[in-house]
Amino acid sequence: MKDEKEKWARVRIVIIGTIFGLMFLTVVGRVFYLQILKHEDLVKKADRQHQHRVELTPARGSILDRNGTPLAESIHMDSCYAEPKNIKDADGTAAILAPILGVPKQELVAKFSSNKAFTWLERWMPPYTALRIKNMKLPGIGFVPESKRFYPNIETAAHVIGFTGRDPNGLEGIELRYDSTILGNTGYMITERDALGRNISIMNTVFKDSSPGKNIVLTLDKTIQFIAEKELAKAVTESNAKNGMALVMESDTGKVLAMANYPTFNPNSYSHYSLAQLRNRVVADSFEPGSTFKVFTIASALDAGVIKESDVYNCENGNYRIADRTIHDDHPHSRLSISEIIKYSSNIGSAKIGFKMGEERLSRYLRNFGFGTRTGIDLPGESSGYMKRNWYGIDLATISFGQGVSLSTMQLVTAVSAIANGGTLMKPYLVERILDDGGNEVQHFEPQALRRVISPETARKVSKMMETVTGEGGTGTKAAVDGYRVAGKTGTAQKVDPVTHTYSPSKRIGSFVGFVPADNPKLTIAVIIDEPQGVKYGGVVAAPAFKGIAQNTLAYLKIAPNMPTTKTPKPVESKNAPAADPETDSDDTIDDSTNDGAVMPNFRGMSMRGVMQVMEKRGINIRLIGSGRATEQNPPPGHAIKGTGAVWIKFTPSA
Repeated sequence: MKDEKEKWARVRIVIIGTIFGLMFLTVVGRVFYLQILKHEDLVKKADRQHQHRVELTPARGSILDRNGTPLAESIHMDSCYAEPKNIKDADGTAAILAPILGVPKQELVAKFSSNKAFTWLERWMPPYTALRIKNMKLPGIGFVPESKRFYPNIETAAHVIGFTGRDPNGLEGIELRYDSTILGNTGYMITERDALGRNISIMNTVFKDSSPGKNIVLTLDKTIQFIAEKELAKAVTESNAKNGMALVMESDTGKVLAMANYPTFNPNSYSHYSLAQLRNRVVADSFEPGSTFKVFTIASALDAGVIKESDVYNCENGNYRIADRTIHDDHPHSRLSISEIIKYSSNIGSAKIGFKMGEERLSRYLRNFGFGTRTGIDLPGESSGYMKRNWYGIDLATISFGQGVSLSTMQLVTAVSAIANGGTLMKPYLVERILDDGGNEVQHFEPQALRRVISPETARKVSKMMETVTGEGGTGTKAAVDGYRVAGKTGTAQKVDPVTHTYSPSKRIGSFVGFVPADNPKLTIAVIIDEPQGVKYGGVVAAPAFKGIAQNTLAYLKIAPNMPTTKTPKPVESKNAPAADPETDSDDTIDDSTNDGAVMPNFRGMSMRGVMQVMEKRGINIRLIGSGRATEQNPPPGHAIKGTGAVWIKFTPSA
């Protein structure tokens, strides 16, 4: 009996010991799991419970033109915050700040009376307002530096550069396309909480500063951009058109030197504009090219050996019936050579050449020119245009002279550049280099040849034919540039009515595209005028703008005339200053209601920050050029500001 009790006691001791051993191992295992395996996660969770991170706006890298002129910059501005726990007199503090901040007093009282440790009062505060509040030294009111996107040239290249939101993530243009490259690292501040999760204080210093992103150097030239925008605005205004587009490209590289849309917008206040005004039509919009398309039909036929330079076609005196349709020419002609079909822009001659080519062969050539596919330009929202896969009935004839097919301005200029450079289709591009925040190059982009479209001999023949367009009797004489050989083609296309889906009897697109100097092409330029009123021909509404852009750009690039001149083209001003309009040369003759007749202050010697302070206080927009201290300005101090195009301040780095 005694042995049995002792045996049972030992069993109970073993059982209890085992239970306690297992419990001990469980505790040790749990401690190991929490202290070792989950240490990092639990520390972060604890930090989240007793600390609150306030993210600050990251600094974005700059966007520069090819000469290093800033087109978009991030500037440091003060953001104002409040620490309600440290504000003893909420009512009195609100009464002081309400008129300065322009908010109701009760709204501030509500913020100051909360149990929060931190609340924003105003982000990116104007410098003079921030200084005024800082000098008051109000308890519980603090400031932290943040970055704000600023576009110093106002409307210049707005559609190319794009803009950012308050995040500040890129929303359009280069800002969107290269957002991850330009965007820097986010900085933040830390607020503390007690054990119950209540905010108790804020650290007075930034825990981590934001770091800037990389800088983008464009192929764009600000002076050429200004020239294109000025000439385009003039053409659209004089023809009372709906809008317009212009594009300037290096013929042999695909580098975009200027890309203009009119009307344009101010990216510093993009929210004031409609989505239609913000759209970059040069890449996003497609349209029927009309007669500019004839050069590609003829180039294809010459290259394929279907026609010869010496061939002559019967143009039926202006009326040519195909099945149940009749093709018309604006001016009746009997027999025309291939060169004359381009010179006089004959639809009938182009249609007959199209028939000789045939659907399959012509379609292949046109697609090789890049029509029906995106060019790959480094901008968002590019249109691919439209080209039918299967052609029926009269399609072959109409497509041959640019009807029933659509393309973008970017596609048109890229394809014409292939003729200009000897037959090679180049990929257009806008970004030339990417730099780190120290100015060191981290990536460089080179011209990229996509494919050979036509032979050099064919390109030379078509170039000679296109020269006749700007010669005597051609449809594009208004595009001729004194002292230079100009090759080009006019276009006047009917627009499709979006309601009836038929061609509008009144709405047209007038265009001119070409290259200069024709014997050694440097620039390919296109001007597109949408819905001009009155005379609608491309040779009338678009050709003069082509001439203005070509003439001023050639002078700016110092490309000397190689033909006898009757007058010397007026050169453009330095790349660091806007070009003067020869028709509005004085300081106060540019008529624009943007600044409501404000008077130009004296900015000389001021910093860019100080200039911005005055601009914001007076509600005026001025083009800012360079960096450092203000050394020049136009108009002079005391003169009326009647526009933005010739209103600028030039900054020079201090010695």
